[in-house]
Amino acid sequence: MTTAVAAPFRFFSLQVVRTRRLGPSLVRVTFSGPDLHAFHSDGRDQSLSLFLPHPGQPEPVVPLELGDGWWQGWRELPDDVRAVMRSYTLRELRRDPDEIDIDFALHGIEPGASVQAGPASRWAAGAAAGDRVLLLGPAVADNRAIRFRPPEDTDLVVVWGDETAVPAASAIVESLPAGTRARVWLEVPHAGDIQDLATAADAEITWLVREEKGHESSSMALDALREAQLPPAERPYVWIAGESGCVKQLRRHFVRERGIDRRRVTFVGYWRRGVSEEQLRAEG
Repeated sequence: MTTAVAAPFRFFSLQVVRTRRLGPSLVRVTFSGPDLHAFHSDGRDQSLSLFLPHPGQPEPVVPLELGDGWWQGWRELPDDVRAVMRSYTLRELRRDPDEIDIDFALHGIEPGASVQAGPASRWAAGAAAGDRVLLLGPAVADNRAIRFRPPEDTDLVVVWGDETAVPAASAIVESLPAGTRARVWLEVPHAGDIQDLATAADAEITWLVREEKGHESSSMALDALREAQLPPAERPYVWIAGESGCVKQLRRHFVRERGIDRRRVTFVGYWRRGVSEEQLRAEG
């Protein structure tokens, strides 16, 4: 069942088709659904809202029958009934058959993890074919939930992302056309999380592995970028996404220390250390 929300977004009822472990901290879940033909996106960092069931529920509980009032109705449901809502980015959209991939960062799943796994990580780690979810996604290809928008005169693309942003960053890098100069840093917890990315661009990709550096946080990102020499460029464009504290530090670095026009720096905080998405939603 699908229910219109407010163009250009709508609900899609999806089922898991298959899963594939990409590394110790990442799993790819492929979804299909009868109405995915109406899912459209031209963005490589397309943001989505995913609704997941609690353990024991056959499907996520969202009061779609309320139409435009679904949000308030969802918020008023008991915590152990209301579907778990999490924000993700689209990894890939395919046609014939219609399928989408979403890559999940599995925080707290690995043995000896220093943080407790959240409901989305637990769901993704155990996802199996036939599991049902709801997705609030785009019905219009060019929509406000796309953030990667380099100006036409860009002569250097700079990208940084942690494991939560690796799916979007990877899709961005793979989409860059031939002749594009790019410098990319991707940060992951374990060496096994490193992926091979194919791109036609003139891209230099550096993987930052926290277990190798003994870092518990993304403080290594600022050190790595401060030490880096960027190719000469008159009109660079920067895209940084991941843990909000680190993203803010990196934005200051690019704007204040490197003198890049703040209007050419896109920054997105996908999560905040020590704060759940429910807490962030309550704050905002």
